[in-house]
Amino acid sequence: MDQAVPFVAPLSGSRPPVVLQVLPALVTGGVERGTIDVAAALAEAGWTAIVASEGGPMARELSRVGAEHITLPLASKNPLTIRRNADRLSELIEQRGVDIVHARSRAPAWSAWMAAGRTNRHFVTTFHGTYNLGWFGLKNRYNSVMTRGERVIAISEFIAEHAWRIYGVDPERIRVVPRGIDLSRFDPARVSPERIIQLAQKWRLPDGYQVIMLPGRLTRWKGQAVLIEAMALLDRRDLRCLLVGSDQGRTDYRDYLVDLVHRRRLGDIVHLAGECNDMPAAYMLTDVVVSASTDPEAFGRVAVEGQAMGRAVIATDHGASAETVLPGQTGWLTPPGDAEALAKALDRFLALNSDGRDSMARRAMDHVRAKFTKETMCARTLAVYDEVLSQPVPLRLP
Repeated sequence: MDQAVPFVAPLSGSRPPVVLQVLPALVTGGVERGTIDVAAALAEAGWTAIVASEGGPMARELSRVGAEHITLPLASKNPLTIRRNADRLSELIEQRGVDIVHARSRAPAWSAWMAAGRTNRHFVTTFHGTYNLGWFGLKNRYNSVMTRGERVIAISEFIAEHAWRIYGVDPERIRVVPRGIDLSRFDPARVSPERIIQLAQKWRLPDGYQVIMLPGRLTRWKGQAVLIEAMALLDRRDLRCLLVGSDQGRTDYRDYLVDLVHRRRLGDIVHLAGECNDMPAAYMLTDVVVSASTDPEAFGRVAVEGQAMGRAVIATDHGASAETVLPGQTGWLTPPGDAEALAKALDRFLALNSDGRDSMARRAMDHVRAKFTKETMCARTLAVYDEVLSQPVPLRLP
């Protein structure tokens, strides 16, 4: 399914190619970050980069990287709004001479697919997740728009296999482009001691304790409860465990976690730290990073960020984790929902001496730098664009 295509310069012609990326909004998240990173790479390569969304705090970054943002109500799932958005996008495509329309989320993808068809433009999608499957095939049809690109970019081999197995996407159309992280940000050498101290004081972390961290929004499938149960099984008082992430209004689940911590008598061990705006410093405060997701991760950004910061990672053995974590070399994989196995993996890490930890840290950083950088992701995405531009626009994929 994957095709190792090197970066190719824009095709010669009267003007640089124009790429329009569409997504619901630019608030926060991996989809949004990837959109901006690719827009910056397009501008740097001399292409014209346009992004359409409802906007948000991240929109201002586009102007800084030389891209343009167009505000449209693309987060709406209302069928009438989707059709009106198709009209708006068609007009935009014609006015700006767009060559490629790249859809990154389902609702705006329907508008983009219709607009690309009307204007005879290339259409590319990025398949970012497994998406929920619904009854009677209705949800599957809604999801299926993400399979209609001339090229379907999958963010992991796991997602590529899912797109083929569930939706029947021809493997010849799939290109695997893993997410990439910004090593200018996730670099241990760039995190000052002051930032680490400031965060330790905010979280009231005492000296001399090893720290276990699970970053991720507070939602059941992220597996915070599994880690709490594992901490109870470890039964060690010389540790601190941080659950870092916003509840995003899920107060019932947060209350459940607080109650579970109390029932397991871990009140002085496990802390719900809330949202963190300086994750590089948070990783530097940590000895080992946990990703305990009970549902498969489509990519698993936390596991890659942790390794980039030289931290061992213990992740759940399903989804894309097998692609991002090297068992026994950069961390360990444990069965989903298995608190006992997670406790054993944590115990195994905690028993490592300093040389063992240093070796694991070096391997983790080398692994990420070789496979999961922002630069690699952008180069491979632009190569997909170039591949599409080298071929005629198809009449319409079924």
